[in-house]
Amino acid sequence: MNDDEYSDIINLPHHVSKFHRPMPPAMRAAQFAPFAALTGFDDAISDAAHRQQEEYDSDN
Repeated sequence: MNDDEYSDIINLPHHVSKFHRPMPPAMRAAQFAPFAALTGFDDAISDAAHRQQEEYDSDN
């Protein structure tokens, strides 16, 4: 990346809304909290592991 690409905006002041108060840090952090993008994926992995363990146990 070339440093000159953003030279026209890099020193502009940060925008502060006249209408909305800043979001509290705890609420802002919650926006980026992990979420289950694939619902049921954990259950499927757990079931597969359980089946594999049963198969392993029956072979030994």
